[in-house]
Formats: sequence, C-alpha cells, structure tokens
Amino acid sequence: VQLVESGGGLVQAGGSLRLSCATSGLTFDDYSIGWFRQAPGKEREGVSCISNSDGSTYYADSVKGRFTISSDNAKGTVYLQMNSVKPEDTGLYYCAADATDQGYSRTGMHAHFYTSWGQGTQVTVSS
Repeated sequence: VQLVESGGGLVQAGGSLRLSCATSGLTFDDYSIGWFRQAPGKEREGVSCISNSDGSTYYADSVKGRFTISSDNAKGTVYLQMNSVKPEDTGLYYCAADATDQGYSRTGMHAHFYTSWGQGTQVTVSS
C-alpha cells in the first residue's frame, strides 16, 4: 500500500489549497482514508476522514465548515479542499489508510487504526 500526498505550499490567511492523496496497492473501496496534521511542537491531530465504502465523513471541530474531504474512486485519490485557511492550519499534512472503518468515532480520529501512511506535504499559512 502506498499513499502520496501533494498540493501543499505557502498560502495567505483566508486563501485556499487543495491537497491530494494518491493511493496504490489497495482495494480503494475497502478503505477509509484520513488526513492528519502535525505542527512543530504539537501533537498530531486528526483533521478529516472519509469512508470509501459508504461515503461517510468526519471533520475535526477546528476545520468544520472550512475543509471538505472527497474521493475519486476511479482514480483512487482523496482530496482535502482547504478554504478560509488560518495560520493555525500550518503543519505537515499526512494521509493514511484504514482497513477497519474504525478510524473515527464521535470522539475523534484514532490514528492507531491507520496502518499505511504517506510522507506528508507541508502547508504554511501566513498571516
């Protein structure tokens, strides 16, 4: 299983970015794909995830209403559209694959269910 993130960069506060997570080596419909981020000196945070089996989604409160996750099953790719970005959105963004569909609940995302991870793409939001 391989995941490759792209689309990160430097953006001004209030702007937009679209991150992509291209997957290979897995049966896409059988997996949930999640986005996590980590800023320097902070713990990794689960941002959003999507179940490719039923299309259900989850968003952290910190991004709800600003970020949108979507998937293109034909391409095996998951996108994270980031709008109205804030300096606190700065961090290294990773996508990860979960074969159990247990990677999130009402309490948030659970990283230990995600067994394959990409290398990350850097997002920097300037104020």
